[in-house]
Amino acid sequence: MKPEEKATILGSLKCNATNKFAVMDAPGVSQPSSSVRANKEGLQGRRAKASSGPKIDAGLKLGGDSFVKRTKDPDWLKQRMDVYQKIQQRRAEELTKKTPVPITITLPDGKVISEDKEGNPLQAWKTSPYDVAVTISQGLADAATVARVTYESYCDDYSPAEDGMEGEDTLSDAMADAGLEKSDSDKTLLWDMTRPLVGQVAKLEFLKFETDQDAKTVFWHSSAHMMGEALEHLYGCKLTIGPPLAGGFYYDSYMGTDAFREEDYKPVEEEVNKIVKQKQQFERMVITKEEGLELFADNPFKQSILKTKVPDNGRTTVYRCGDLIDLCRGPHVVHTGKIKAFAATRHSATNWLGNTDNDTLQRMYGISFPDKKMLKVWQENQEKVGDGSMLLVATLAMRIQRNLIHGLHYDRKHSSADSSEPCFCNNRHLLFISCLYKFSNIINCHRKNRPKREITGALLQSKTFFIKDHYWKRGYDEVITPNIYNLDLWHQSGHAMHYKDAMFCFDVEGTEWAMKPMNCPGHCLIFGGAIRSYRDLPIRMADFGVLHRNELSGALTGLTRVRRFQQDDAHIYCREDQIESEVVGALNFMKDVYDTFGMSYKLELSTRPAKALGDIELWDRAEAALARAMNEFIGEGNWRINPGDGAFYGPKIDIKVMDAMDRVHQCATIQLDFQLPIRFNLQYTTASKEEGKQFARPVMIHRAMLGSVERMFAVLCEHFGGKWPFWLSPRQVMLIPVHADWNEYCENVRQRLHDEGFYADVDFSKNTFQKKVRNAQIAQYNFQLVVGKVEVENGSVNIRTRENKVEGEKKVEDLIDDLKRMRDTFEKSPEMLSESKEQN
Repeated sequence: MKPEEKATILGSLKCNATNKFAVMDAPGVSQPSSSVRANKEGLQGRRAKASSGPKIDAGLKLGGDSFVKRTKDPDWLKQRMDVYQKIQQRRAEELTKKTPVPITITLPDGKVISEDKEGNPLQAWKTSPYDVAVTISQGLADAATVARVTYESYCDDYSPAEDGMEGEDTLSDAMADAGLEKSDSDKTLLWDMTRPLVGQVAKLEFLKFETDQDAKTVFWHSSAHMMGEALEHLYGCKLTIGPPLAGGFYYDSYMGTDAFREEDYKPVEEEVNKIVKQKQQFERMVITKEEGLELFADNPFKQSILKTKVPDNGRTTVYRCGDLIDLCRGPHVVHTGKIKAFAATRHSATNWLGNTDNDTLQRMYGISFPDKKMLKVWQENQEKVGDGSMLLVATLAMRIQRNLIHGLHYDRKHSSADSSEPCFCNNRHLLFISCLYKFSNIINCHRKNRPKREITGALLQSKTFFIKDHYWKRGYDEVITPNIYNLDLWHQSGHAMHYKDAMFCFDVEGTEWAMKPMNCPGHCLIFGGAIRSYRDLPIRMADFGVLHRNELSGALTGLTRVRRFQQDDAHIYCREDQIESEVVGALNFMKDVYDTFGMSYKLELSTRPAKALGDIELWDRAEAALARAMNEFIGEGNWRINPGDGAFYGPKIDIKVMDAMDRVHQCATIQLDFQLPIRFNLQYTTASKEEGKQFARPVMIHRAMLGSVERMFAVLCEHFGGKWPFWLSPRQVMLIPVHADWNEYCENVRQRLHDEGFYADVDFSKNTFQKKVRNAQIAQYNFQLVVGKVEVENGSVNIRTRENKVEGEKKVEDLIDDLKRMRDTFEKSPEMLSESKEQN
């Protein structure tokens, strides 16, 4: 494959991962059922929308004997199809009663069309996006994955509608993780290419897999349905939920006491490939709750969803491809032939709704692409990620449970005598995970108790002090706040109402306390603990405090989502007229951080949602200030708006960064907050002497550059591919004596490097010279310093890079100067000594 062709394919593999540790309104913290407000009257006759309605019942064993053993092509598949066809006949009769209405459609270039190529009028209930695409070109119609439709007006009794009810379900949360963009209103919708339009179209867009994240999400969602169809055919399992992910998809199924095995991958792939060749059409159909209960009579999990999420006399939608019929809001691709390449990637066990009290489910993951070359490139990247040179943190927890961690060894000291699950640590001793502290990882940083400037080899500590250096330069005050607070604080902040189920609470002398899941209330106490003047603002507080969130074990994985973590958390308290300058400062901070990591980024402004709190004029002024700040920082037209996607307490800037494999991660965030200053009655004295205007409320800005430090560690592991830049590397220098006679000299050089704050080792083993060099390169030491008789006599070392490039001889004092330069300037490339030679 040509390099430019591979680069083009890699460019199409962008995906978006929602940051589960976002400041303040982390979507990873689920709301308890007490915060849900059911309003069934408002839903009569309306389609149940994802994230609407009460939560699905948890703590129940639903599976029972609905699955006894693996059965190929079970009888209930035909029974379900018979019911489906009866319902389909009813819907077809209803559709004949719809009167086609002439419509106009505005294309992205502004062109307005009202007729097809033959001059026939475009009509609601008849014309589909596919029909419109064909009038432009057949190639466009075939290439489009899904349509995005913005209606001027429409009349669809069963289209998604806001229902005024709170709460989320597992599927909608996963859809958000996959990067499905939110629209500003119900009039902008993702739409099946073959689904008839239902009103006047203000804008019609055709989205392609290669260029649009929504299209990827739809593509992978359709692929999940195809894998679900294969699983039903092969094993007769009971499907539960199968959402798209940030890069692929999975399907959970109930199999009783049975479980997936790696040997199941091949038959699943073969069955999916059959489905691809059949080009099965994806059909959307509206059903009533009662029809759904009949349709899924053999699946207790689908029945639970219907009974809980769909109100009596309400309606929802199902999609069919081949024999698979599934509850789904869609949309989907036109037919299964669009998925040209498919692979089953891994499997694991989980629980229904992530609750360990519920049935155990089997999860199978997959990946798919519209081109086999894309799958090949993806597999090559996975091999790079999974080789011995780096820590594969994203799947570490799952692989521990299967005892398949590559490059890790058994650690008897940290294993539980009462547990069958051992402890593992990686062969560089960077990470320890045990059943005694699972999902709260122990990370060995090698640089314990060293002065600030000398902590250069420790991954997390280097990253932490890299940020702390910026804090000092940018006028932040670092604070230390308690790990536990009286629950009264969390009632005052509002977190107890919404997040108590995700907090670690305990009793102390008859009073309820909780470990902090976030830092912001503690910072509000600091601000409110003294009289503040307008001259004192802005006040910038930074905190690397440890946070704890009691998330369900089924939702936790590796380092990307854990119960104990740190954030580079900071809060800025400023006047309203300072918002713009403070946001520009935070954006420049972000730029310096991600430029240093070699990661690009894009910005999105999320504006006032429908349920926003506070004065609308204040919202408008704040959004305008954020827009001006973004224009100043990156230029007008170089950022986008997410209408209505702000938090209820303030607008925000979403910062999505791209790693070396062009994948998208949401780590940094800048969020305005108008509500916490009100809850804590924060005030500052103004310059005014006028009665009633002597005090004003500050604006609070939540901001994080890395987000979760642990999660960023996982991202950087894959971004650098194990080849850490020198300043961040846990393995900087290996001294290699070519003979034991030079061991003492090597130890002296090592001590000099150590005293300068570098991480250096000496290979005193009896291995051959070539073996020592190879071992150091495999361990990813940035430099190997070879020492022989000549180097000892000259007070020098002979330098090799981890890429086996020979840099040549250099005096030890000159080497130290070069290493200091690399460390202090945060050089991106680990092999920079040759440049230093040229400069001299």
